[in-house]
This record gives sequence, C-alpha cells and structure tokens, in this order.
Amino acid sequence: MIDLKSAMEAVLFAAGEPVPIARLSLVLGTGEDDVLLAGRELADQYEREQRGLRVLLLGDKLQMCSAPEYAAVIIKALEQRKPPMLSQPALETLAIVAYFQPVTRAYIDQVRGVDSSYTVSMLNERGLIEICGRLDVPGRPSLFRTTDQFLRTFGLQKLEDLPHLPDMTQSDGVDKLQKAINDLQNAADGQLMLEGMEES
Repeated sequence: MIDLKSAMEAVLFAAGEPVPIARLSLVLGTGEDDVLLAGRELADQYEREQRGLRVLLLGDKLQMCSAPEYAAVIIKALEQRKPPMLSQPALETLAIVAYFQPVTRAYIDQVRGVDSSYTVSMLNERGLIEICGRLDVPGRPSLFRTTDQFLRTFGLQKLEDLPHLPDMTQSDGVDKLQKAINDLQNAADGQLMLEGMEES
C-alpha cells in the first residue's frame, strides 16, 4: 500500500500546476477529506522544517511550488533578471476584478476613470485574471475573474481571505485601504519574481 502523503507529494511535484482535490482523491483511492488533511500536513511539515518547497491550498486544489523566501536565490542561480513588479494601474485593476468579479472591461474603466484595455490584457497574459464568460447584453462583452495563479501569487487560499474593504466614509478609510494593498503587494513580490522567471 502506498503512503498517501508521499504519493501526493510525487503527483504535486510532477504536475507543476494546481491539482483538484477531487482528482487526487480519485487517483489515490481515498476520500477528499483525507487528501485535504494530508495536504495540510505536508504544507505544515514543509513550513515547519523551512524547506525550499511549499504546498499551497488554492480553493479546492493543491499545488507544490518553491518557497517565496528563496525567490532571489533561485533567480540568481538561474541567472534571471528580476521581472518588473505589478504597476499601480495593474494593482488597481486586479483589485477591482478580485472584489467585484465577474466584471467587464467597461466596468473596470468606469471605476478607474481611464481606459484599462492594456492593463486587462497584461493581467490576462500573466495568468492573474481570465475570461469566464460573456455578459448577455448587446456586444456580449467578456467577463473577467481572478485565477488560481492570483491566489497563489498573493498567498491566499480562497477569495474570502482578501482583506475586507474598509469603510471609505471614515476619515482613515483610504489609509486602511492603502495599507491592505501594500501588505498584499509585499506578500506577492517574491512569488511574482518566480512567475516572471518561469515565463522567460
């Protein structure tokens, strides 16, 4: 009989992308709760032992990736340049999609007050957002939502883990929102470097 955690570790390593818990359950012949428990145990073990790998829970999927604290070392070892971080317009666009999805580009433009076509296209190419259907109105504009890659990049397990939007009617609402954005950006910096390395 195979060891569940070892088998999961092998599958996640070989996959290189998120694997649905339901698929792991089917392949490994065990319940989804057992797979989820084993995944959490692996994640805790890797973090506790300060290993170079991490197991991430992304909604109903698991993924193995390198530990973000080693991003700079990996890039240096593979002689890769540090890719550009997300710009302020990209972060604004991503926040609109994350909090109000699914949204059209016209909605993003309306909220931001500027044309966001380039930024939406760039975020789509980087795999942080994706088309998830079309709005049933004349012209049938595309609807966008965030991806598993978005969750992984920002260190989230599910969309509900996003910081709550502060009350903007309060005097410190803008400051709280900026702090939440800064915290997410700092958490994502190492992972974005790795993503840029993988794309080049």
